[in-house]
Amino acid sequence: MTSKVALVTGSTSGIGAAIARRLVKDGYIVALHSARSAETGQAMAKELNGSYHQADLADEAATRALAASVLDRHGRLDVLVNNAGLSIRIPHADLKAATPALWRQMLDVNLISPFLLVAEAEAALRQTKGSIVNIGTHAGARPKGSSIPYAASKAALHHVTKLLALALAPDVRVNAVAPGLVETPMTANWPDLLETWNTRAPMRRPARPEDIADLVAALIANDYVTGEIVIADGGLNLT
Repeated sequence: MTSKVALVTGSTSGIGAAIARRLVKDGYIVALHSARSAETGQAMAKELNGSYHQADLADEAATRALAASVLDRHGRLDVLVNNAGLSIRIPHADLKAATPALWRQMLDVNLISPFLLVAEAEAALRQTKGSIVNIGTHAGARPKGSSIPYAASKAALHHVTKLLALALAPDVRVNAVAPGLVETPMTANWPDLLETWNTRAPMRRPARPEDIADLVAALIANDYVTGEIVIADGGLNLT
């Protein structure tokens, strides 16, 4: 098969769906994924002429099976976008609410599963001189975020991005995009954060999913940049 293939995790809504649509526009066959939303995923796969794969990324066996399923279906992998993530709002000062169980859940989905997918896809990505883009968060670089466990898991993903860029070079490039607030169904219920971006960010708005998708596509298209964490928060980090 000669058509390039991209796996985008968490791609049936929000940022992931925008990335999937952008990569189709760029000529990729896209393997869509979600933990649930199978009906939506199958409909999107039909619309985009791709494939849909369901997997709970908190489950190690399911994560390994996801990589195998995509490779079995398409025979190659050129791009892996680790977009799926878990975010639960917990006030940073409420330490007891950030239970060990919640920490483990965040780390399983936000850190361990992306690393495991890279490990499972390594041979295929080396063969195609592929690209990996991890979706982090500006809270992985600043003391912010929906919760301390969330911010810490994404900060670790940023560092793993740099470590993988060294480990997989020169065959595979590894970068991350670190968005601030993005307009998605999940963030629609966060009026305090919307107010922050509308009034304090130099761009005076949160990101749209397409803003992040465009940046992901640019990192994939560039065959030189690796090991970079690109913050996309409308300049809020400057304030």
